[in-house]
Amino acid sequence: MPYSRKSKIQWLPGHFYHLYNRGARQLTIFREPTNYEFVLRRVKKYLLQYDLTVIAYCLLPNHFHFLVRQNSDNPAGLLVQHTFNSYSKAYNKRYEHSGTLFERRYQAIPILDNGYLLHLCRYIHANPVFHGIAPSVEEWPYSNYLEWVGLREGTIIDHTFVDEHFDSARSYAEFVREYLIHRQLPDGLAYLDEIDR
Repeated sequence: MPYSRKSKIQWLPGHFYHLYNRGARQLTIFREPTNYEFVLRRVKKYLLQYDLTVIAYCLLPNHFHFLVRQNSDNPAGLLVQHTFNSYSKAYNKRYEHSGTLFERRYQAIPILDNGYLLHLCRYIHANPVFHGIAPSVEEWPYSNYLEWVGLREGTIIDHTFVDEHFDSARSYAEFVREYLIHRQLPDGLAYLDEIDR
């Protein structure tokens, strides 16, 4: 099985997890650039605090995706738990919002197969185009795609992971482009369709 949807997550060092959530009733959770920037600052803080590594991420107006490697006994889910608890409080205060910001508790899927792991990277990076938010992956600033292909220097990336799995930035860009053309999910990753409905 390429991933696991067990109700009880086993948080294990060296394992990869897909962490995601969306706004309640498709609510816009990021209204302006400062909202995205707030979350990314928190992400940087908690990556260091909990010894986690973000492989791929994308923040979109009404949902988010993180692919995270857990490097120690600290559960990878702590990243989104603490980041978005803090963000929800700031959002509610800033916009005088009451009630829940998110549809449910964040979701966590352990990724158990290397092929699916790589597909998930391009799926996450392609999300802005898939949803019609940006005309190209290069034009969406709130993911680490630009770092993956060498168009921006940033710190929320694992260059070693990228170099180990792709010959060049160009080969990864082609890998993403191929998905955008065909939009085919490998067998067994139907849960991705459920997320982005």
